[in-house]
Amino acid sequence: MAAVMDELAQKQPGFIRVESARNAEGKGITVSYWESLEAIQAWRENSKHLVAQQFGKEKWYMQYNVEICKVIKDYSFIKN
Repeated sequence: MAAVMDELAQKQPGFIRVESARNAEGKGITVSYWESLEAIQAWRENSKHLVAQQFGKEKWYMQYNVEICKVIKDYSFIKN
């Protein structure tokens, strides 16, 4: 389902990227980046995404948190 949602999100207007990480027990975090609050709202209301969310509540998750944040600054360091 995660792969299907990733593909669907990439087709959604305003999508920038998604990043995920999981530990050995399967606990993890997924962060998606969007161009605007309107794009986030449209993704939240996507009918296929709503079905996946409901399925997640019924089958996979005991709890989850959603945070909507604004990136003020972004920079990287890479040592060669």
